[in-house]
Amino acid sequence: MDLSHALKVALETGKVKLGLAETLEAAHAKKARLVIVTRSCPDVKLRGERALGKIPVYHFDGTAVDLGQACGKPFPISAMAVVDPGSSGILTLET
Repeated sequence: MDLSHALKVALETGKVKLGLAETLEAAHAKKARLVIVTRSCPDVKLRGERALGKIPVYHFDGTAVDLGQACGKPFPISAMAVVDPGSSGILTLET
């Protein structure tokens, strides 16, 4: 799967929360279906988790700048939560 393409489709057709605060909020509210974190995520606990309760965590092999670029955004993204994948296949990522 092309991760960059899946991210862009999820952002266009689904519902995605960007940033650490919004990601944690969606995860704690049990609204997130997938959490994506970078290796430069400032939340050490989140970086080390394999799952938040029953929410899978995908560890993006790159920095926050890399994830921002993969999403087509002009800013760094250290964490993101997929609430609704839309028409993307992003939920099939191996965690």
